[in-house]
Amino acid sequence: MNEGGLTREEKKFLLNLARETIQAAVIGKPPPPLDLEKLPLRLRQPGATFVTLTKDGALRGCIGVLEAYQPLAEDVREHALAAAIDDFRFPPVQADEVGLLKIEISYLSQLQPLEYSNPLELLQKLRPGIDGVVIKDGSRRATFLPQVWESLPDPAAFFDHLCKKMGAPKSLWRIKNLKVLTYQVEEFHEGQK
Repeated sequence: MNEGGLTREEKKFLLNLARETIQAAVIGKPPPPLDLEKLPLRLRQPGATFVTLTKDGALRGCIGVLEAYQPLAEDVREHALAAAIDDFRFPPVQADEVGLLKIEISYLSQLQPLEYSNPLELLQKLRPGIDGVVIKDGSRRATFLPQVWESLPDPAAFFDHLCKKMGAPKSLWRIKNLKVLTYQVEEFHEGQK
């Protein structure tokens, strides 16, 4: 996990930044400016995030990265914009939808390889509800955030769906050892105490 976690104020700032970015994007304006020098150190340090948008409990957009390459605040701003406008699974968010969106941010830890010798051992090493999982097979890869365990609590079904998301047969993980990486997230959303 990320050392020490984010403070309540840092989380609130990032959620407000995400909402302001989306509000600007849907009316064709640039995202709000960021003065990194005035931000707390944690928000200036590299951070990897996913920004998830839901509307009436249904997914409306989700974009992010697995490895940090820019300051955390910039990462949230970039992925809030992308989740609202560029998620190919959905049409761009419209201005009249913004007030109906719930914003969730997942702040990722570093990826850790998960070594295993067979499918049964793979399932035994997983920590449902805790680990996000990345699978790789050649140039293909896919990930599920730890929150996906809520809808796919069975590890075998989790991997079936993850292989399908990667564009492979759902049983691939049972017949071939894939490269597997895990990570954890610090998840927070609007309305959280």
